[in-house]
Amino acid sequence: MASSNKDKTINGGSGATNSLHVESGSPPQTSPLWKLIAVASIAAGIQFGWALQLSLLTPYSQLLGVPHTWSSFIWLCGPISGMVVQPIVGYYSDRCTSKLGRRRPFILGGAVAVAIAVFFIGFAADIGHAFGDDLSKKTRPRAVAIFVIGFWILDVANNMLQGPCRAFLGDLAAGDEKRTRLGNAFFSFFMAVGSVLGYGAGSYDKIHRWFPFTETKACDRFCANLKTCFFFSILLLLFLTGVALFYVKDEQVTREKSGDGEEDERSAAVACFGDMLGALKGLKKPMWLLMAVTAINWSAWFSYFLFNTDWMGKEVYGGKVGEEAYSRGVEKGAMGLLINSVVLGAMSLAVEPIGRAVGGAKNLWGFVNFILAGGLGMTLYISKVAKHDRLINPRFIGHPSAGVQAGALSFFAVLGIPLAITFSVPFALASIYSSDTGAGQGLSLGVLNLAIVIPQMLVAALSGPWDNLFGGGNLPAFVVGAVAAALSGIMAIFLLPSTKQSEAAKAPLAIGGFH
Repeated sequence: MASSNKDKTINGGSGATNSLHVESGSPPQTSPLWKLIAVASIAAGIQFGWALQLSLLTPYSQLLGVPHTWSSFIWLCGPISGMVVQPIVGYYSDRCTSKLGRRRPFILGGAVAVAIAVFFIGFAADIGHAFGDDLSKKTRPRAVAIFVIGFWILDVANNMLQGPCRAFLGDLAAGDEKRTRLGNAFFSFFMAVGSVLGYGAGSYDKIHRWFPFTETKACDRFCANLKTCFFFSILLLLFLTGVALFYVKDEQVTREKSGDGEEDERSAAVACFGDMLGALKGLKKPMWLLMAVTAINWSAWFSYFLFNTDWMGKEVYGGKVGEEAYSRGVEKGAMGLLINSVVLGAMSLAVEPIGRAVGGAKNLWGFVNFILAGGLGMTLYISKVAKHDRLINPRFIGHPSAGVQAGALSFFAVLGIPLAITFSVPFALASIYSSDTGAGQGLSLGVLNLAIVIPQMLVAALSGPWDNLFGGGNLPAFVVGAVAAALSGIMAIFLLPSTKQSEAAKAPLAIGGFH
C-alpha cells in the first residue's frame, strides 16, 4: 500500500496504468542554493574525464598499435551511447523506486562504472603485457581489446551520469524557473572547470612523477601521464559524487501497479523512443532546415574533436606514435584545448549582445562557421610551415619554431569562438522554431540531438579510411571539415528562417558538449 503523504503523481508512460508517487509530507519546495551547487559540481568530475578522452585517447590508442585508419572507429561509442543510453537512463530514472531516490542510484552507478572503465584504460598496456602481449611488436592485441572495452564503458558511464544529474537539478528546483536556470548555469560552469582541469593535467608532461609506480615496462612516460591523469579524474569524480549524494536528499518514488503492470512497463519503455519518432513525423520545415545545418556543421566539428591532438603530435611536432616528439605535440595540444575552453567560456557570455549586433542568432551562427572553416583550413598552412622548418633543420623535430607553436595555439584559441556559438545558438533556434509551430521543446531538442550524433557516427566511421587514402595524416579530414563548415555557414544565413528579436531573447542559450 502507498502511504498517505504522497503529494505528486507521475504517469508511467503512454498506455501505462502504473502510477508513481513522490514521497513527501508537504508540497515540493525549492532547495537551498548549496544543494544545487553540490549536485552541479559533479559535472566537473564528468568533464575532467571527457577532456582527457578528447585530448589523449586517440594518441594513446595508436600507441597501443591501433592503426590511424581504425582509431576513429573507437569513437563510435560516444554518439551511440548518447543516442540510446541517455534516453533510456532518463526514462527509468524518472520511474526508479529505490529507497535511495530516483536519481541517486543512477548517479552512483555511473560514477562506479567510470572508475572501473578508467582502471581498464589506464592499465590496458600493463594488463595486456601480463596476459602475453609482445612489447617488441607494434600492435598489442590484448591491450587494445582491454582499452576498447574500457573506452566504451567510460562513454556509457558518462552518459549515465549526465542525464540524471541534470534531472536531479530540476527536481531540486521544484519548478522554480530562476532556480532551474541557476542549476543549469552552475552545471555549465563546472563543466568548464572540469575541462580546464582535464586539459591542464593532460598538458603537464611530468604529472606521472606524482605516482612513480605508473611508469612500467609496458607503460612509458606518455602512458604513465595518462594513467596518472585518470587517477585524479577518479578521485575528483568520486569525491564530488560522494559529497552530493551524502548531503543532498533525493525523494523516493513508490509505485502502484495494475494487474498487467509488467506489460504496461514494457509498453512505456518503447514509448520513450516512440515519442521521438512521432516528433520527427511532425517536424515543420524550419526544424528540418535547422537539423540539416546542424548535421553538416557537426561533420566539421567532429573531425576537429577527433584528431586535434594527433595533428599536433604528427603534423606540427613531426613525431611518430611512440616517439618523444609525438608525446610533446600531444601535450601541447592539450594545452591548446585548455586555451580553447577558456575562450569558449568567455565567448559564451557575449553570445546574446553579439547576436543582436549582427542581426540575429542565425546570422551569428553563419558568420562564425566561416571562422571555423578558416581555422580548419589554416591547419594546412601551419603544417606546411612546420614541415618546411624540419626539412631545413632537423632540430625542429619535437621543437617547432615559436611562430609555428604560436600559430597552432592560436588555432585552438580562435576555434573557441565558433564553438561557444555552436553550443548555444542551435538549441536556442530549436526552442524558437518549436514554439512557433506548437511542438514540445523537450522533444524538439531531443530530435536536434539526432542531427548531432548521426554525423559523429559517420565521421568516426569514414574519416580514418579517408585520411588513409592520402597518406594516413589528419589534414584530409580537416579539409573536408572546412568545406562542411563553410557550407553550413552559407545555409545558416540564407536558408534558416529569421526570428523576431523578442523571441530570440526568450529562447534559452544552452551550453553543453558532444557525446
